[in-house]
Amino acid sequence: MKLPVATEWALHCTTSLAQLEAGTTASAADLAEYFDLPAAYLAKQLQALTRAGVLTATTGPRGGFRLGRAPADITLLQIVEAVDGAAAPYECREIRQQGRGALPAAWCRHECTLAVKMAEAHQAWRASLDDVTLADILADIPAAAPARTRKLLGRRGT
Repeated sequence: MKLPVATEWALHCTTSLAQLEAGTTASAADLAEYFDLPAAYLAKQLQALTRAGVLTATTGPRGGFRLGRAPADITLLQIVEAVDGAAAPYECREIRQQGRGALPAAWCRHECTLAVKMAEAHQAWRASLDDVTLADILADIPAAAPARTRKLLGRRGT
């Protein structure tokens, strides 16, 4: 499965925002500059994260984005689904019933075995992402990373 590049952006941006001190925000422009990304496209991903409740947004000169919940309450699955949706990546189109090799209808009374196995794999992937929170990610990053992120990114709220 290949996810869109926006997924990587969303995961890194939320991880960076999780490293900021309470009350600190980062604008879309700040995050775009921090990661050398196109600001307009990144802003769309940040808005999707905001709609999903992963982030909150404030306006004004000190406005920007911050986490919408504690890092322990945000899973990687929530981030991925906010920007990519929850649709399964595999869709069986029943080609087993088409063409010169079409199977008899009696052999196709049950769901395609391949579709079942692909759905099981997708559910396992979702479950693994749902088991990892931003707090888990923060526990695995280098100890000096949060201080560096705070120095280079973010604005204090008023």
